[in-house]
Amino acid sequence: MSLQMRAVAAYVRLTYKERHATTAGARRLLAAAKGESAPPARLRSRHQVRCRQVAGFDCWTVAPTGRAAERVVVYVHGGAYVSEIVVQHWGLISRLADAGVRVEVPLYGLAPQYTYREAYQLLEAVYRDLLVDVDPSAVTLAGDSAGGGLILGFAQTLAAAGLPQARRLVLIAPWLDITMSNPAIPAVEARDPMLGWVGAVEIGRAWAGGDDPGDPRLSPINGSLTGLPPLDVYAGTRDLLLPDMVRLRERAAAEDVTMRLTVCDGAVHVYPLTPTPEGRAAAAAIVREIAG
Repeated sequence: MSLQMRAVAAYVRLTYKERHATTAGARRLLAAAKGESAPPARLRSRHQVRCRQVAGFDCWTVAPTGRAAERVVVYVHGGAYVSEIVVQHWGLISRLADAGVRVEVPLYGLAPQYTYREAYQLLEAVYRDLLVDVDPSAVTLAGDSAGGGLILGFAQTLAAAGLPQARRLVLIAPWLDITMSNPAIPAVEARDPMLGWVGAVEIGRAWAGGDDPGDPRLSPINGSLTGLPPLDVYAGTRDLLLPDMVRLRERAAAEDVTMRLTVCDGAVHVYPLTPTPEGRAAAAAIVREIAG
């Protein structure tokens, strides 16, 4: 584990843990005002950027300057369904555009004002629009944390919607089960400096909007993986969500679905987004997978 990763772990323990580890902290997150979601000026100066309304929500397009994009990725940000997109997400999006990838960034509504229902409507509308002029073999669906869970759940609904699968799913520390019922989770919590299962369950209930939190659209670990494209999943050993990612790998093997789980020793939740040697290496691998 690098010194930088140790520093990141110490920082998030001081600034994030309490908010995610307790019911009171989760309720404060739910009640907090939502911040600015527009791309930073540096990204706007480097790439072609535009925003449009889809199903009542902003969807940003970030495209390479001076060349046509041969690959497209729909990237759904994390933030426990309560927090807006942040600079670390835009950093990875910018790297993808640098590599010649067009990035569609739908900004779904956040809990408690919105639930998964509006998010699924948004993703289906974005995907349908995309397929009008882009072959699905050129499209990747990607996301981190809550966004990774949302993307996997959405991919599981495509067959019923009569839509083709994308070429690949890239999931960075996806939140796969908002019930947090995996019996291996409590043992991991002590070494996770960022997340806590008690707060996650509280937030998950809000995102479910009164529906069963075990529904595969909310907890895609419970859905069928049959027919999905190859999955690339990234996790650190200090991530509360790792046990469910291991379970997902077992499910994928049982259903004959290709899945690669990359586990980084000592790394924290969503480590590919961190300013660490481990994070930069993982981000570079993700860009290669999507752009290649």
